[in-house]
Amino acid sequence: MLPFKLSHVTAGFIAILVGYTSSVAIIFQAIDQLGASDAQANSWMLVLGLGMGLSTLYLALKFRMPVLTAWSTPGAALIALSAGVTLPEATGAFLFCALLLIATGLSGWFDRLARLIPDSLANAMLAGILFSFGMKIFEALDTDAALVALMAAGYLALKRYAPRYAIAGVFLGGLAWVAATGGFSEAELPLALARPEFVWPELSLPALIGLGLPLYLVTMSSQNMPGVVTLRGDGYEPDIGQAITVTGIVSLLLAPFGGYAFNLAAITAAICTGPDADEDPATRYKAALFAGLFYSLIGLMGATVIGLFLILPKALVLTIAALALLGTIGNSLSAAVAPKAEREAALVTFMATASGFSLFGIGAPFWALLFGLVVRFALRPRR
Repeated sequence: MLPFKLSHVTAGFIAILVGYTSSVAIIFQAIDQLGASDAQANSWMLVLGLGMGLSTLYLALKFRMPVLTAWSTPGAALIALSAGVTLPEATGAFLFCALLLIATGLSGWFDRLARLIPDSLANAMLAGILFSFGMKIFEALDTDAALVALMAAGYLALKRYAPRYAIAGVFLGGLAWVAATGGFSEAELPLALARPEFVWPELSLPALIGLGLPLYLVTMSSQNMPGVVTLRGDGYEPDIGQAITVTGIVSLLLAPFGGYAFNLAAITAAICTGPDADEDPATRYKAALFAGLFYSLIGLMGATVIGLFLILPKALVLTIAALALLGTIGNSLSAAVAPKAEREAALVTFMATASGFSLFGIGAPFWALLFGLVVRFALRPRR
């Protein structure tokens, strides 16, 4: 009997497919904003891939849980909007953010805070995060109805008769359809291994306060908090302090090469923590191992593999992601509204998260959880 299943490989690949195609363009904008050269841009993609891959492999093996890491997508958006900051100054800010992440992990306060969050609100926040992503299948339907209809029909058929291979079969069927209809985008694929490019950091107080501190805050509130909720939603309780410390150390080591910030993954992790990755929760960590391997390979290939991701039709990526997340969305919603006394608070949390709004530069998940806690406190039964 093989130690791995096809569903492990498929879940790991779809996780990195979603991770790259959904936000790699923001990374490119951040690189361009800082005025990086082509060699430095390739270095960014190298260390971001290796950082996610190696940290995912380490954490998944250490905890025997599907713990995935990711680059900070809101952090990349923050960098892309940071006018007047040079690359050396930004590198200094990245190191400052990494030190704050390490201090947070070692202190353990974030782990204790996460344990105070009621399960109903945690599941509601996770459902809201994934729901907004899952709805994009209808956006895909508007752009390529034939492809989405074919993949949806294949999913229903395989889910009924061969559920273990549903996601893998749908993805392969979608690729075959795109190839047969000539739907792949044209793009140049330079064949070369990426090389690291060191940038000497420059400590600038305005950059530390204006970029480093906000980068830490958005990474913790918009990335690490949903990442913790994703793991808890499927019954996994790793040592969060240790996990965040690892992401901080990886960020510290790779910041001079372009690894600006790493954190716990949420959406991509949900693909590996759900039942489609494996029926047995105890062996779903193997899907994370494949995700880590794929991340590392993509990092080494740099622009070549990223170019391959970019030629995939957007409709295919949105559809396969939505279908892969269906089980987790359903389970999270069910758990969120199960306690009748906390139903209103859970619904407020869910709706606020799904809205995708931001306030004071902090994303919806943080505020949604805060609103939910306020409603829960206001409506708690009198003794």
